[in-house]
Parts: sequence; structure tokens; C-alpha cells
Amino acid sequence: MKINRTNKLLAGLTVAALVLIARLFVIQIVDDSYKTDASNNSMVHTVIYPTRGIIYDRNGKILVGNKVAYDMLVTPKEVEAFDTLALCEILEISPEFLRGKMQEYYRDRKKIGYRSVVMLTHIPPEIFMKFAEVSYKFPGFRGQARSIRDYPYNAGGNLLGYISEVSADDIKRNPDVYKPGDYIGKTGIEATCEQYLKGEKGYNIYLRNSRNRIESRYKNGEMDKEAIPGKDIVTTIDAELQRYGQQLMQNKVGSLVAIEPSTGEILTLVSSPGIDVNVLADIGKHYNEIASDPYKPMFNRAVQSAYPPGSVFKLVNGLIGLQEGVFTPETEYPCRMGYHFGRSKLGCHAHRSPLNLEESIMMSCNAYYCYVFRDILENSKYASIGEAMDMWNRYVKSFGFGRKLGSDFPSELGGTIPDSKYYDSVYGKGRWKATTVISLSIGQGEIGCTPLHLANLCATMANRGYYYIPHMIRGTENVSIDPKYYERQYTMVDTVHFPALVEGMFRAVNSGYGSGGTASVAAVKGLDICGKTGTAQNPRGDDNSVFICFAPKDDPKIAVAAYVEHGSFGARWAAPIASLLVEKYLNGEIGNDRKALETRVMDGNLMDKVKPE
Repeated sequence: MKINRTNKLLAGLTVAALVLIARLFVIQIVDDSYKTDASNNSMVHTVIYPTRGIIYDRNGKILVGNKVAYDMLVTPKEVEAFDTLALCEILEISPEFLRGKMQEYYRDRKKIGYRSVVMLTHIPPEIFMKFAEVSYKFPGFRGQARSIRDYPYNAGGNLLGYISEVSADDIKRNPDVYKPGDYIGKTGIEATCEQYLKGEKGYNIYLRNSRNRIESRYKNGEMDKEAIPGKDIVTTIDAELQRYGQQLMQNKVGSLVAIEPSTGEILTLVSSPGIDVNVLADIGKHYNEIASDPYKPMFNRAVQSAYPPGSVFKLVNGLIGLQEGVFTPETEYPCRMGYHFGRSKLGCHAHRSPLNLEESIMMSCNAYYCYVFRDILENSKYASIGEAMDMWNRYVKSFGFGRKLGSDFPSELGGTIPDSKYYDSVYGKGRWKATTVISLSIGQGEIGCTPLHLANLCATMANRGYYYIPHMIRGTENVSIDPKYYERQYTMVDTVHFPALVEGMFRAVNSGYGSGGTASVAAVKGLDICGKTGTAQNPRGDDNSVFICFAPKDDPKIAVAAYVEHGSFGARWAAPIASLLVEKYLNGEIGNDRKALETRVMDGNLMDKVKPE
């Protein structure tokens, strides 16, 4: 029997109706996910913010914890006439602020719909309690508890970083994770470990009646979701040492970094001046003040400043020279108040002459390293100065210079190490020679490195030829770290060459006043500190004071780099600061014979020497 056109149409409509009925049955009876969707106007989703993970120091002390604060939410569709002045008085806000917000919500009413928006954040509990007592007078306004950061130790502001409300870019990058009003780690450890610390939001679902009033929990809370707290983080930082380091660097511009050589764990990372932790919990309130500070407290000099290393870099050139076979530890070079070439001279301070390798480190002779560096570049086994320069570049980078070390600290700077291509572009190919770049011999010229690079060099010296990539986060059961942090990183210099220079570092500190050692001020009885001073030229004023040291000489426990802008020669400020940090860490206290030195450092104020940018 033929089916006419009318019957075909009826059959088609019947099938479509059955499909629609089946779909409605699934949606309304079987699958009610549409009901719990945040866009459903009959439902109210109240977000439950997770507790952010706690940040501990290496000894189990809390560096960053949590405390309760409140956000004030507004659901514009539910707002009725209210006493503006009364609400302003309770919340301690201005009428202008409140009126501006309400006008904004009215303007965006179609976009907001039935959603709640955040009007105020970080409301202290005592203010919220006053509101809670009279909240019935202000329909459409409600509080929402959330945890904010708390800082038991006033230490490590730049290191720890801060959290703040997500930006439009944050939401765009992670639309499924972050919504307006959420918080995210912006800098420091808070940013590095965001994936662990943030936790996972939960929610409660309420039913709204025809008058837009919340009347009950949906399904008695069966569809609610509990918030999942963030994971705790254990850092490598020593809280007490960090605080002491900040005290030593107070009223000075620069950085202080300490590493455990046997692991690469960062014990202390001080950038001065830095951010006081008391402002971190509500950074938005203080941001403009901090950002406009001419001394740039938000700028982390420990990992972001490219400084000339000065004479501490003689260690690197000495090791390269030994590896290249251009001299031996017994080789002596003369110094006549500097290195003379043609009509030029690279000056040096007064000391006995000639010197061998150990003595050149002990007394920090500039001329010695001019001879060594020139011999490296004029080595006959290379076809040209440029080829020798590029080999020197490779050696230097094997110590971690001229590139990011790969630490777990965000915004780490790689620094600069020149090569032949650079000098060819400046002087022309074949139109420069060793004496043209002789300042590289003493860590000046086009070399730029961070204090973290210098601390890593010190750890490499302590280990006699290798280092572990510096890092701040410890691997735990809940938090894994990159396996690279457990691997030894060897330089291109054989380990057999390091002991001679280490002996020179030991003599620089422990030979006693009058011996010619440049770091006698850093000596501490029984600690066998090994160190190297540096005085880095500074075109903006007084020279920068530089010092690296490790201790004890055998089985070292700590390696330190101190860099003080406008601090004059290395022994003036950097050596006392670094050695006091070592003494505090290894002995737990400063000996009576060095109390006066500690007082001088603590009271020292170099801020008037610094020209703010």
C-alpha cells in the first residue's frame, strides 16, 4: 500500500514528538544537571572557597598560613531600597563608593542577571559581624567567608610572593579554573606553586522562589560540592636565617643568597629593600605605594639584577686557565700596581710581588688574572682570538653564567657572557684583541650575572667542581619536583684543579690581618670559612661590594653570596654580612668577639649613596 504524502508528514511529526518527549523525560526526570547549572535562574550557587595550602620552611615553621576574612557579595536583582548611609557606616566605606558600585551594577544588569558579584574583599571579621547582626535590613547583600594569607614571620616578602584577584588574562588562560573574584598566586612561591596551593572550589545550591527569594537547599544539599583544600608546600628556606639576613641588609640596596652546597637547596634569598610581609595579605591596598617606591621593593635583585661580578670572577678565569694548561698553580706573575699594556694600565692595589695562584686569590691581584686571561685568548692551539673567546664563553657558561640556572623561582634572569660575535659587531671582525677585552679578566666589562649566579659559583667551589641547580621547593609525598634538581651539574673544568683555588680562598679569610689577605674581617674561629672578595665598578657612584664564601672548608654546609650596591670594596660591607650569616647558621649565635661587627652592619645605612631610578 502506498503511503500518501499526508501520512508521511504525520509519521514524521509523530517521530519528532516522541524524540522531544524522550529528551524532556531525560532532562527533567533522569538527568537534572541543567537544574544545577549556574545559569539556571531558579538556583543560587554559593561558592565555597578552599583553604589555600600552607607554606612551611625547611624546619616545619609556618612561613605563610591562613586566617578568615569576608567578601561582601551583591545580587543586584534582589536589592531593595536600603539605608545607604547606615550600610556605609557598618562597612566603613564612603557613600560615593557604594553609589558608584550600584550604578555599575544597574548599567550591567543584563550581563549580571541573577548572579552575585563581589563588591568588597578582605572585610575583617569584626566588621562583618556588625553587618551580620543587621543583614536583614539589606536584602541582596550577603557575606562570604574566605581564607586570606597570614604571615607569622616577617621574612621573605619577595621570596614568598603574593596573591591577588585574577585578571582578565588569567581567566582567559584558564577559563575552566578561574572566575571573576577568584584569587591566584602572582609572584614568588605563591605563583610557582599555584597548582598545588590553590585547591578546588566547592559550592552549595539553593532554590529561589518566584519572588527571587532563597527558600531552601536544593535536594537537602545532596548536589552540593565540598571544597578541596590546597596542598601544603615545604620550602628549603630557613625562616630564622631569612629574617636575620633581612636584618643584615636593612638600609642597604642589594642581595644576600645562601645555598646548601650538597643539595642546591636555597637557605636564604634576600632582596633589599624588599616587601614587608604585613602588606602581602592585602597587596591591592598597598600596590600603588609599593610600585611608586623609587627603590623598587617589588624588584627581586637576587634573581633579576644583572651585576658585574667583580674580582670573585677571578676564580672562574683561574680555573679555565688551569684547564687550558696556560699556567700552573706554581706560576708567578709580577704586579706593579696593575697590569701595563702599551700606554694603558689596569690598576691594582699595593701588595707584594710576584705572586703564585693561591696568593693571587688571597690578595686578589688584578695583574695576575690579566696575564692568565690574555694567555687563554692568545693560546696558540686556537686559530684565532675569536675561536679562543668562544671556547672561553663555553667554559664560563658551564658554571651557570650567561643563562638561566633553571631554578624554580619565577622571573629568573639569565645574565650576559660575551662571545666573538658580540665583539665582532662592536669592533669589526679581526679588529679586536685580548687587551681590548682585558677587563673580563677581573669580572668587569660585558659580564652580567645575578647574586644567585654568584651563590651558585660559591657552591660549585665548595663542591670542588659541580653544583646542584638551586631550588626553593622540597619534594614531598604530595608535591613532586623536577628530577633535574637531584642531578650533579659538572663544569667543563676537571675537579682536580679546584683545590688550589679553594686553598687561596681559605687563606684570603684566615691568614690574619697584615698578611695581605683581603677577607680577614670574615674569619670566625673554628668555622674554616673560605671566601673571595670583589669590588665591582659602578658607573652610578661608589663601587659595589661583593663577597662569596662557604664553610666549613671540608664538608661545606652553606655557600653565600652578598652583593651590596655602593658598598665600596668587598671587605667593607659584603664580607661582614656574608660571614655573619654563615656564623649564625653554623653556630646559632654571633660570638662576643664579633658583636661589634654585627652592630656596625645592623646600624649601617647606605641609602643616601643610592640614586633612585
